[in-house]
Amino acid sequence: MTTAHLNLSRPRTEPRAQSEFGIGLATASVLVVDDEPGIRNFIVKILQPLVGRIEQAANTEVASRLLDANHFDIVILDNVMPGTTGLEWLGEQRKLGLFADTILITAFADMDTAIEAMRAGAVDFVLKPFRSNQILNAVARCVDRVNLRRENYLLKYELASGNTQVRSRLLGTSPVIENIRATLERAAPLPTPVLLTGDTGTGKEVGARALHVMSDRAEKPFVPINCATISGDMVEHELFGQIRQDQTGRTIRQDGVFMNANGGTLYMDEIVELPAPVQAALLRVIEHRKIRPVGSSREVPLDLRFIFATNGNLQEAVAQSRFREDLYHRINVLNIQMPVLRDRIGDIKELALMFIQQISKSLGVAPLTLSEGVLLNMSRYDWPGNVRELRNLIERSLIVGEWPAEFATGQDGEEVEAVDSLAAVERRHILTVLDACDGNRAEAARRLGVSRKTIDRKCAMWNG
Repeated sequence: MTTAHLNLSRPRTEPRAQSEFGIGLATASVLVVDDEPGIRNFIVKILQPLVGRIEQAANTEVASRLLDANHFDIVILDNVMPGTTGLEWLGEQRKLGLFADTILITAFADMDTAIEAMRAGAVDFVLKPFRSNQILNAVARCVDRVNLRRENYLLKYELASGNTQVRSRLLGTSPVIENIRATLERAAPLPTPVLLTGDTGTGKEVGARALHVMSDRAEKPFVPINCATISGDMVEHELFGQIRQDQTGRTIRQDGVFMNANGGTLYMDEIVELPAPVQAALLRVIEHRKIRPVGSSREVPLDLRFIFATNGNLQEAVAQSRFREDLYHRINVLNIQMPVLRDRIGDIKELALMFIQQISKSLGVAPLTLSEGVLLNMSRYDWPGNVRELRNLIERSLIVGEWPAEFATGQDGEEVEAVDSLAAVERRHILTVLDACDGNRAEAARRLGVSRKTIDRKCAMWNG
Protein backbone atom coordinates (compact mmCIF):
# COMPACT_ATOMS: atom_id res chain seq x y z
CA MET A 1 0.00 0.00 0.00
CA THR A 2 1.40 3.40 -1.02
CA THR A 3 1.46 6.49 1.13
CA ALA A 4 -0.74 8.14 -1.50
CA HIS A 5 -3.66 5.92 -0.57
CA LEU A 6 -4.03 4.59 2.92
CA ASN A 7 -7.29 2.89 3.82
CA LEU A 8 -7.76 3.30 7.55
CA SER A 9 -11.26 1.85 7.77
CA ARG A 10 -11.56 -1.33 9.78
CA PRO A 11 -14.31 -3.80 10.63
CA ARG A 12 -16.39 -2.98 13.65
CA THR A 13 -17.17 -5.49 16.35
CA GLU A 14 -19.23 -2.99 18.32
CA PRO A 15 -20.66 0.49 17.67
CA ARG A 16 -18.59 3.51 18.60
CA ALA A 17 -19.48 5.30 21.79
CA GLN A 18 -21.20 8.65 21.48
CA SER A 19 -18.74 11.53 21.68
CA GLU A 20 -19.28 15.10 22.84
CA PHE A 21 -19.69 16.00 19.16
CA GLY A 22 -22.78 13.79 18.71
CA ILE A 23 -23.61 10.24 17.79
CA GLY A 24 -24.00 11.14 14.09
CA LEU A 25 -20.23 11.47 13.82
CA ALA A 26 -19.79 7.76 14.53
CA THR A 27 -21.41 6.77 11.21
CA ALA A 28 -19.80 9.43 9.00
CA SER A 29 -17.38 8.52 6.20
CA VAL A 30 -14.58 11.02 5.54
CA LEU A 31 -12.01 11.48 2.76
CA VAL A 32 -8.89 13.61 3.49
CA VAL A 33 -7.14 15.05 0.42
CA ASP A 34 -3.81 16.80 1.09
CA ASP A 35 -0.34 16.49 -0.44
CA GLU A 36 1.39 16.98 2.93
CA PRO A 37 1.69 13.64 4.83
CA GLY A 38 2.03 15.39 8.18
CA ILE A 39 -1.29 17.23 7.82
CA ARG A 40 -3.08 14.12 6.49
CA ASN A 41 -1.81 12.00 9.37
CA PHE A 42 -2.72 14.69 11.91
CA ILE A 43 -6.32 14.88 10.65
CA VAL A 44 -6.63 11.10 10.47
CA LYS A 45 -5.30 10.74 14.02
CA ILE A 46 -7.91 13.23 15.25
CA LEU A 47 -10.90 11.74 13.41
CA GLN A 48 -10.23 8.01 13.27
CA PRO A 49 -11.47 7.23 16.82
CA LEU A 50 -14.69 9.17 16.21
CA VAL A 51 -15.91 8.57 12.65
CA GLY A 52 -17.23 5.47 10.93
CA ARG A 53 -14.68 5.35 8.11
CA ILE A 54 -11.76 7.54 7.04
CA GLU A 55 -9.49 7.36 4.03
CA GLN A 56 -6.79 9.65 2.70
CA ALA A 57 -5.30 10.64 -0.64
CA ALA A 58 -2.06 12.52 -1.37
CA ASN A 59 -3.33 13.97 -4.66
CA THR A 60 -6.50 14.58 -6.61
CA GLU A 61 -5.97 11.60 -8.95
CA VAL A 62 -6.08 9.15 -6.05
CA ALA A 63 -8.99 11.07 -4.55
CA SER A 64 -10.93 10.79 -7.82
CA ARG A 65 -10.45 7.01 -7.89
CA LEU A 66 -11.64 6.73 -4.29
CA LEU A 67 -14.76 8.76 -5.12
CA ASP A 68 -15.48 6.46 -8.06
CA ALA A 69 -15.43 3.42 -5.77
CA ASN A 70 -16.91 4.73 -2.50
CA HIS A 71 -19.46 7.10 -1.06
CA PHE A 72 -18.19 9.73 1.38
CA ASP A 73 -20.28 12.06 3.52
CA ILE A 74 -17.48 14.60 3.96
CA VAL A 75 -14.35 15.54 2.00
CA ILE A 76 -11.59 17.55 3.75
CA LEU A 77 -9.67 19.21 0.94
CA ASP A 78 -6.44 21.24 0.83
CA ASN A 79 -6.66 24.11 -1.63
CA VAL A 80 -2.99 24.46 -2.53
CA MET A 81 -1.60 21.26 -4.11
CA PRO A 82 0.69 20.49 -7.03
CA GLY A 83 -1.07 20.68 -10.40
CA THR A 84 -4.74 21.60 -10.07
CA THR A 85 -5.92 23.49 -6.99
CA GLY A 86 -8.34 21.96 -4.57
CA LEU A 87 -11.13 24.32 -5.64
CA GLU A 88 -10.57 23.59 -9.34
CA TRP A 89 -10.73 19.86 -8.64
CA LEU A 90 -13.82 20.32 -6.47
CA GLY A 91 -15.60 22.22 -9.23
CA GLU A 92 -14.81 19.43 -11.71
CA GLN A 93 -16.03 16.77 -9.28
CA ARG A 94 -19.29 18.62 -8.61
CA LYS A 95 -20.05 18.52 -12.33
CA LEU A 96 -19.31 14.79 -12.40
CA GLY A 97 -21.62 14.15 -9.46
CA LEU A 98 -19.77 14.63 -6.15
CA PHE A 99 -22.46 14.83 -3.47
CA ALA A 100 -20.26 14.96 -0.36
CA ASP A 101 -20.05 18.12 1.78
CA THR A 102 -16.57 19.60 1.48
CA ILE A 103 -14.41 21.41 4.05
CA LEU A 104 -11.65 23.52 2.49
CA ILE A 105 -8.23 23.81 4.18
CA THR A 106 -6.54 27.05 3.20
CA ALA A 107 -3.96 29.52 4.45
CA PHE A 108 -5.72 32.43 2.70
CA ALA A 109 -9.22 33.53 3.71
CA ASP A 110 -9.65 36.50 1.36
CA MET A 111 -12.97 37.40 -0.26
CA ASP A 112 -12.02 36.04 -3.68
CA THR A 113 -11.20 32.62 -2.22
CA ALA A 114 -14.47 32.62 -0.27
CA ILE A 115 -16.53 33.43 -3.38
CA GLU A 116 -14.70 30.81 -5.44
CA ALA A 117 -15.20 28.23 -2.68
CA MET A 118 -18.92 28.98 -2.49
CA ARG A 119 -19.30 28.58 -6.24
CA ALA A 120 -17.38 25.31 -6.15
CA GLY A 121 -19.64 23.98 -3.41
CA ALA A 122 -17.44 24.08 -0.29
CA VAL A 123 -19.48 24.37 2.90
CA ASP A 124 -16.81 25.32 5.46
CA PHE A 125 -13.26 26.71 5.90
CA VAL A 126 -10.44 25.69 8.20
CA LEU A 127 -7.50 28.08 8.23
CA LYS A 128 -3.89 26.93 8.48
CA PRO A 129 -2.40 26.46 10.98
CA PHE A 130 -5.33 24.77 12.74
CA ARG A 131 -5.94 22.94 15.99
CA SER A 132 -7.67 19.61 16.48
CA ASN A 133 -10.89 21.13 17.84
CA GLN A 134 -11.24 23.29 14.70
CA ILE A 135 -11.25 20.20 12.48
CA LEU A 136 -13.60 18.36 14.83
CA ASN A 137 -16.05 21.26 14.98
CA ALA A 138 -16.04 21.67 11.21
CA VAL A 139 -16.73 17.97 10.67
CA ALA A 140 -19.44 17.96 13.37
CA ARG A 141 -21.15 20.92 11.68
CA CYS A 142 -21.12 19.04 8.39
CA VAL A 143 -22.58 15.92 9.99
CA ASP A 144 -25.35 17.99 11.62
CA ARG A 145 -26.08 19.67 8.30
CA VAL A 146 -26.18 16.35 6.42
CA ASN A 147 -28.41 14.71 9.03
CA LEU A 148 -30.81 17.65 9.19
CA ARG A 149 -31.09 17.82 5.40
CA ARG A 150 -31.68 14.08 5.24
CA GLU A 151 -34.26 14.06 8.05
CA ASN A 152 -36.23 16.91 6.47
CA TYR A 153 -36.21 15.19 3.11
CA LEU A 154 -37.30 11.82 4.49
CA LEU A 155 -40.01 13.40 6.63
CA LYS A 156 -41.73 14.47 3.43
CA TYR A 157 -42.05 10.84 2.36
CA GLU A 158 -43.06 9.71 5.84
CA LEU A 159 -45.90 12.25 5.83
CA ALA A 160 -46.82 11.38 2.24
CA SER A 161 -47.28 7.75 3.23
CA GLY A 162 -50.51 8.88 4.90
CA ASN A 163 -49.87 7.41 8.34
CA THR A 164 -47.11 8.58 10.64
CA GLN A 165 -48.10 6.06 13.33
CA VAL A 166 -47.78 2.84 11.34
CA ARG A 167 -46.85 -0.06 13.59
CA SER A 168 -43.44 -1.71 13.25
CA ARG A 169 -44.63 -4.92 14.89
CA LEU A 170 -47.01 -7.50 13.46
CA LEU A 171 -49.83 -8.07 15.92
CA GLY A 172 -51.69 -11.35 16.20
CA THR A 173 -51.20 -14.98 17.07
CA SER A 174 -53.14 -16.61 14.23
CA PRO A 175 -51.21 -19.35 12.37
CA VAL A 176 -50.95 -17.30 9.17
CA ILE A 177 -49.42 -14.34 11.03
CA GLU A 178 -47.05 -16.60 12.97
CA ASN A 179 -45.83 -18.06 9.66
CA ILE A 180 -45.29 -14.59 8.19
CA ARG A 181 -43.45 -13.46 11.32
CA ALA A 182 -41.14 -16.50 11.12
CA THR A 183 -40.45 -15.80 7.42
CA LEU A 184 -39.60 -12.16 8.15
CA GLU A 185 -37.21 -13.20 10.91
CA ARG A 186 -35.37 -15.54 8.53
CA ALA A 187 -35.19 -12.88 5.81
CA ALA A 188 -34.22 -9.96 8.08
CA PRO A 189 -30.41 -10.46 8.14
CA LEU A 190 -30.23 -11.08 4.37
CA PRO A 191 -29.91 -8.46 1.59
CA THR A 192 -32.51 -10.24 -0.56
CA PRO A 193 -35.33 -8.05 -1.96
CA VAL A 194 -38.74 -8.87 -0.52
CA LEU A 195 -42.08 -8.54 -2.33
CA LEU A 196 -45.19 -8.07 -0.17
CA THR A 197 -48.51 -8.72 -1.90
CA GLY A 198 -52.10 -8.70 -0.71
CA ASP A 199 -55.35 -6.76 -0.78
CA THR A 200 -55.47 -3.13 0.23
CA GLY A 201 -55.49 -2.61 3.99
CA THR A 202 -53.86 -5.95 4.86
CA GLY A 203 -50.80 -4.34 6.46
CA LYS A 204 -48.08 -4.58 3.82
CA GLU A 205 -46.29 -1.51 5.18
CA VAL A 206 -46.56 -2.92 8.71
CA GLY A 207 -44.85 -6.09 7.45
CA ALA A 208 -42.16 -4.01 5.74
CA ARG A 209 -41.46 -1.99 8.88
CA ALA A 210 -41.35 -5.17 10.96
CA LEU A 211 -38.73 -6.60 8.58
CA HIS A 212 -36.69 -3.39 8.86
CA VAL A 213 -36.82 -3.43 12.68
CA MET A 214 -35.71 -7.08 12.75
CA SER A 215 -32.69 -6.34 10.52
CA ASP A 216 -29.30 -4.81 11.33
CA ARG A 217 -30.52 -1.65 9.59
CA ALA A 218 -33.05 -0.91 12.34
CA GLU A 219 -31.25 2.28 13.40
CA LYS A 220 -31.03 3.54 9.81
CA PRO A 221 -33.83 5.21 7.80
CA PHE A 222 -36.96 3.38 6.72
CA VAL A 223 -38.25 5.29 3.70
CA PRO A 224 -41.76 4.57 2.36
CA ILE A 225 -42.64 5.85 -1.11
CA ASN A 226 -45.74 5.28 -3.20
CA CYS A 227 -44.78 4.89 -6.84
CA ALA A 228 -48.30 5.85 -7.93
CA THR A 229 -48.13 9.30 -6.31
CA ILE A 230 -44.95 10.56 -8.02
CA SER A 231 -45.63 12.25 -11.34
CA GLY A 232 -44.24 10.33 -14.29
CA ASP A 233 -42.00 13.17 -15.53
CA MET A 234 -40.44 13.66 -12.09
CA VAL A 235 -40.07 10.09 -10.80
CA GLU A 236 -36.50 9.67 -12.10
CA HIS A 237 -35.37 12.93 -10.48
CA GLU A 238 -37.15 12.02 -7.23
CA LEU A 239 -35.52 8.61 -7.02
CA PHE A 240 -32.04 9.20 -8.40
CA GLY A 241 -31.47 12.88 -7.63
CA GLN A 242 -29.82 15.29 -10.02
CA ILE A 243 -27.06 17.82 -10.53
CA ARG A 244 -27.59 20.96 -12.59
CA GLN A 245 -26.08 24.34 -13.27
CA ASP A 246 -27.78 27.53 -12.11
CA GLN A 247 -27.67 30.81 -14.02
CA THR A 248 -24.34 31.78 -12.44
CA GLY A 249 -22.71 28.49 -13.45
CA ARG A 250 -22.77 27.10 -9.92
CA THR A 251 -23.36 23.37 -9.66
CA ILE A 252 -26.53 22.56 -7.67
CA ARG A 253 -26.96 19.11 -6.14
CA GLN A 254 -30.28 17.58 -5.25
CA ASP A 255 -30.12 14.21 -3.49
CA GLY A 256 -32.88 11.80 -4.41
CA VAL A 257 -34.66 9.12 -2.43
CA PHE A 258 -31.95 6.53 -3.05
CA MET A 259 -29.17 8.71 -1.66
CA ASN A 260 -31.16 9.88 1.35
CA ALA A 261 -32.20 6.33 2.22
CA ASN A 262 -28.65 5.01 1.76
CA GLY A 263 -27.75 2.55 4.50
CA GLY A 264 -31.37 1.90 5.39
CA THR A 265 -34.47 0.31 3.88
CA LEU A 266 -36.47 1.59 0.92
CA TYR A 267 -40.11 0.49 0.80
CA MET A 268 -41.59 0.97 -2.68
CA ASP A 269 -45.36 0.60 -2.56
CA GLU A 270 -47.49 0.15 -5.70
CA ILE A 271 -44.39 -0.92 -7.61
CA VAL A 272 -46.59 -1.96 -10.54
CA GLU A 273 -47.21 1.77 -11.21
CA LEU A 274 -43.52 2.58 -11.78
CA PRO A 275 -43.03 4.04 -15.30
CA ALA A 276 -41.39 1.66 -17.80
CA PRO A 277 -38.17 3.72 -18.34
CA VAL A 278 -37.55 3.86 -14.58
CA GLN A 279 -38.15 0.12 -14.27
CA ALA A 280 -35.02 -0.51 -16.35
CA ALA A 281 -32.98 1.87 -14.20
CA LEU A 282 -34.29 0.25 -11.01
CA LEU A 283 -33.28 -3.19 -12.27
CA ARG A 284 -29.73 -1.92 -12.76
CA VAL A 285 -29.68 -0.40 -9.27
CA ILE A 286 -30.78 -3.67 -7.66
CA GLU A 287 -28.22 -5.71 -9.59
CA HIS A 288 -25.20 -3.38 -9.39
CA ARG A 289 -25.92 -1.44 -6.18
CA LYS A 290 -25.01 1.85 -7.85
CA ILE A 291 -27.01 4.84 -9.01
CA ARG A 292 -26.30 7.56 -11.53
CA PRO A 293 -28.05 10.86 -10.62
CA VAL A 294 -29.64 12.73 -13.51
CA GLY A 295 -26.99 14.94 -15.11
CA SER A 296 -24.11 13.07 -13.48
CA SER A 297 -21.41 11.08 -15.28
CA ARG A 298 -20.38 9.22 -12.12
CA GLU A 299 -22.13 6.26 -10.53
CA VAL A 300 -22.50 6.42 -6.76
CA PRO A 301 -22.22 3.21 -4.66
CA LEU A 302 -25.44 2.38 -2.84
CA ASP A 303 -26.21 0.32 0.26
CA LEU A 304 -29.97 -0.25 0.41
CA ARG A 305 -32.43 -2.96 1.41
CA PHE A 306 -35.34 -3.03 -1.04
CA ILE A 307 -38.86 -4.02 -0.04
CA PHE A 308 -41.57 -3.87 -2.71
CA ALA A 309 -45.34 -4.06 -2.38
CA THR A 310 -48.43 -4.13 -4.55
CA ASN A 311 -52.09 -5.02 -4.32
CA GLY A 312 -52.16 -5.50 -8.08
CA ASN A 313 -51.38 -8.57 -10.14
CA LEU A 314 -47.76 -8.30 -11.22
CA GLN A 315 -47.93 -11.41 -13.41
CA GLU A 316 -50.86 -9.92 -15.28
CA ALA A 317 -48.95 -6.64 -15.65
CA VAL A 318 -46.01 -8.60 -17.13
CA ALA A 319 -48.35 -10.39 -19.56
CA GLN A 320 -49.75 -6.99 -20.63
CA SER A 321 -46.20 -5.57 -21.06
CA ARG A 322 -46.84 -2.97 -18.33
CA PHE A 323 -44.11 -4.39 -16.11
CA ARG A 324 -40.70 -5.72 -17.12
CA GLU A 325 -40.43 -9.48 -16.81
CA ASP A 326 -36.75 -9.36 -15.80
CA LEU A 327 -37.54 -6.85 -13.03
CA TYR A 328 -40.46 -9.00 -11.87
CA HIS A 329 -38.21 -12.04 -11.46
CA ARG A 330 -35.56 -9.91 -9.73
CA ILE A 331 -37.92 -8.55 -7.07
CA ASN A 332 -39.97 -11.74 -6.68
CA VAL A 333 -37.24 -13.71 -4.92
CA LEU A 334 -39.22 -13.85 -1.68
CA ASN A 335 -42.95 -13.18 -1.98
CA ILE A 336 -44.94 -12.78 1.24
CA GLN A 337 -48.73 -12.74 0.83
CA MET A 338 -50.38 -10.66 3.54
CA PRO A 339 -53.67 -12.27 4.61
CA VAL A 340 -57.10 -10.63 4.53
CA LEU A 341 -58.61 -9.93 7.94
CA ARG A 342 -61.39 -12.51 7.55
CA ASP A 343 -58.67 -15.18 7.41
CA ARG A 344 -57.25 -14.08 10.77
CA ILE A 345 -60.43 -13.45 12.77
CA GLY A 346 -58.68 -14.57 15.94
CA ASP A 347 -56.43 -11.46 15.76
CA ILE A 348 -59.31 -8.95 15.76
CA LYS A 349 -59.37 -8.61 19.54
CA GLU A 350 -55.67 -7.70 19.80
CA LEU A 351 -55.87 -5.31 16.85
CA ALA A 352 -59.05 -3.64 18.11
CA LEU A 353 -57.69 -3.12 21.63
CA MET A 354 -54.50 -1.62 20.22
CA PHE A 355 -56.44 0.78 17.95
CA ILE A 356 -58.76 1.79 20.79
CA GLN A 357 -55.79 2.65 23.01
CA GLN A 358 -53.82 4.49 20.32
CA ILE A 359 -56.64 6.46 18.75
CA SER A 360 -58.40 7.44 21.98
CA LYS A 361 -55.09 8.81 23.27
CA SER A 362 -54.33 10.75 20.07
CA LEU A 363 -57.88 12.18 19.89
CA GLY A 364 -58.07 12.91 23.60
CA VAL A 365 -61.37 11.03 24.02
CA ALA A 366 -62.47 8.31 26.38
CA PRO A 367 -61.89 4.76 25.12
CA LEU A 368 -64.88 2.55 24.35
CA THR A 369 -65.45 -0.79 26.06
CA LEU A 370 -64.83 -3.75 23.77
CA SER A 371 -67.60 -6.05 24.98
CA GLU A 372 -68.12 -9.62 23.88
CA GLY A 373 -71.11 -8.56 21.82
CA VAL A 374 -69.09 -6.05 19.83
CA LEU A 375 -66.20 -8.46 19.35
CA LEU A 376 -68.51 -11.28 18.29
CA ASN A 377 -70.13 -9.09 15.65
CA MET A 378 -66.70 -7.96 14.48
CA SER A 379 -65.75 -11.62 14.08
CA ARG A 380 -68.82 -12.23 11.91
CA TYR A 381 -68.23 -9.24 9.64
CA ASP A 382 -66.49 -9.80 6.28
CA TRP A 383 -64.09 -6.77 6.46
CA PRO A 384 -63.63 -6.00 2.73
CA GLY A 385 -61.30 -3.15 3.73
CA ASN A 386 -59.31 -5.42 6.04
CA VAL A 387 -57.28 -3.98 8.96
CA ARG A 388 -57.57 -0.44 7.62
CA GLU A 389 -61.36 -0.71 7.70
CA LEU A 390 -61.20 -1.98 11.29
CA ARG A 391 -59.09 0.99 12.29
CA ASN A 392 -61.45 3.45 10.56
CA LEU A 393 -64.48 1.87 12.26
CA ILE A 394 -62.85 2.27 15.67
CA GLU A 395 -61.86 5.88 14.99
CA ARG A 396 -65.42 6.79 13.90
CA SER A 397 -66.86 5.04 16.95
CA LEU A 398 -64.52 6.89 19.30
CA ILE A 399 -65.46 10.23 17.75
CA VAL A 400 -69.22 9.66 18.18
CA GLY A 401 -68.76 7.91 21.53
CA GLU A 402 -70.48 4.62 20.75
CA TRP A 403 -70.29 1.57 18.55
CA PRO A 404 -72.50 1.38 15.44
CA ALA A 405 -75.77 -0.45 16.08
CA GLU A 406 -74.82 -3.39 13.86
CA PHE A 407 -71.75 -4.02 16.03
CA ALA A 408 -73.01 -2.94 19.44
CA THR A 409 -75.53 -5.67 20.27
CA GLY A 410 -75.68 -9.42 20.43
CA GLN A 411 -78.20 -11.54 18.58
CA ASP A 412 -80.81 -10.91 21.26
CA GLY A 413 -80.27 -7.16 21.10
CA GLU A 414 -78.50 -7.02 24.48
CA GLU A 415 -74.91 -6.42 25.45
CA VAL A 416 -73.29 -9.68 26.58
CA GLU A 417 -70.60 -10.70 29.00
CA ALA A 418 -67.10 -9.22 29.33
CA VAL A 419 -64.75 -9.86 26.45
CA ASP A 420 -62.14 -11.73 28.50
CA SER A 421 -64.49 -14.08 30.37
CA LEU A 422 -64.04 -17.80 29.74
CA ALA A 423 -67.64 -18.18 28.59
CA ALA A 424 -67.26 -15.29 26.16
CA VAL A 425 -64.04 -16.66 24.66
CA GLU A 426 -65.65 -20.11 24.28
CA ARG A 427 -68.77 -18.71 22.64
CA ARG A 428 -66.84 -16.50 20.26
CA HIS A 429 -64.55 -19.30 19.20
CA ILE A 430 -67.33 -21.84 18.59
CA LEU A 431 -69.49 -19.38 16.66
CA THR A 432 -66.51 -18.24 14.60
CA VAL A 433 -65.76 -21.83 13.61
CA LEU A 434 -69.45 -22.36 12.81
CA ASP A 435 -69.37 -19.31 10.56
CA ALA A 436 -66.27 -20.65 8.83
CA CYS A 437 -68.15 -23.95 8.25
CA ASP A 438 -71.22 -22.13 6.86
CA GLY A 439 -73.27 -23.35 9.80
CA ASN A 440 -72.37 -27.04 9.37
CA ARG A 441 -72.39 -28.23 12.98
CA ALA A 442 -70.90 -31.64 12.21
CA GLU A 443 -67.90 -30.07 10.45
CA ALA A 444 -67.51 -27.49 13.22
CA ALA A 445 -67.52 -30.28 15.83
CA ARG A 446 -64.83 -32.13 13.85
CA ARG A 447 -62.62 -29.05 13.65
CA LEU A 448 -63.08 -28.28 17.33
CA GLY A 449 -62.49 -31.87 18.43
CA VAL A 450 -65.79 -32.15 20.31
CA SER A 451 -68.99 -34.10 19.78
CA ARG A 452 -71.89 -32.90 17.66
CA LYS A 453 -74.09 -33.03 20.77
CA THR A 454 -71.81 -30.53 22.50
CA ILE A 455 -72.24 -28.09 19.62
CA ASP A 456 -76.02 -28.59 19.60
CA ARG A 457 -76.22 -28.02 23.36
CA LYS A 458 -74.15 -24.85 23.22
CA CYS A 459 -76.17 -23.43 20.33
CA ALA A 460 -79.44 -24.20 22.12
CA MET A 461 -78.12 -22.40 25.20
CA TRP A 462 -77.28 -19.36 23.03
CA ASN A 463 -80.61 -19.62 21.17
CA GLY A 464 -78.55 -20.41 18.05
